[in-house]
Amino acid sequence: MNQILVWAQLGAVPTSPLEMVVHGTVATKIVLGVLAVLSLISWAIMFAKWKQFRAITRDSATFMQNFERASSFEGAVDSVRQSGDVPHARLLRRASDFLREVTPALAATTGRVAKFSGSQVEALRLLLDSETNSARDRLSRYVPSLGTIGSVSPLIGLLGTVLGVIEAFIGIASQGSGNIGAVAPGVAEALIATAAALAVAIPAVFGYNLFANRLNRLDSELEGFGTELIALLVREGRI
Repeated sequence: MNQILVWAQLGAVPTSPLEMVVHGTVATKIVLGVLAVLSLISWAIMFAKWKQFRAITRDSATFMQNFERASSFEGAVDSVRQSGDVPHARLLRRASDFLREVTPALAATTGRVAKFSGSQVEALRLLLDSETNSARDRLSRYVPSLGTIGSVSPLIGLLGTVLGVIEAFIGIASQGSGNIGAVAPGVAEALIATAAALAVAIPAVFGYNLFANRLNRLDSELEGFGTELIALLVREGRI
């Protein structure tokens, strides 16, 4: 039997959103249940990412302080041991491994040290870019899910609203009356789904934009750090 007709027969209309949910239709409860699950997922992702980026920001600041105090490339490599596993340290280790494994194209002479050729420097740059992309991919894990939740939640809420409105019209047809008392409970129940969907979507979209901007900023920082590494090698005469 239609829920609106039941309320009318009992002479009791819910007076709060909670009562509407408790006494609502099965379709509304399913929609609200799905939205509740999506909300928990989005908040769990946002908390985990906030904690991760906070740790990276702290460790990166410590690493850059040690790096700026280093007087040579080898000294900078030693500073990695004093920092956490931050993306900057990964870039430095990749550059160190490259220099250790690749033989300089220009052999050392009495007037200069061995130098890397232009093609080798370009290979080093590509290696650093690859590590930068890998770091971004690792840190962006689950962030796109926030965008998906933010986009899908309003549609799910709209589905619940449409089903609620349909239920309200069925109630009108069952009672043979179109007065406000017959329509209002069903419409109110339908709008609860819309409100719940917005409550899920707004934080998810906000979190997605926040972390996406943080990833873009980190990407720029890593590109700049890779340029600093190459500039340091130039100053040491190794390029």
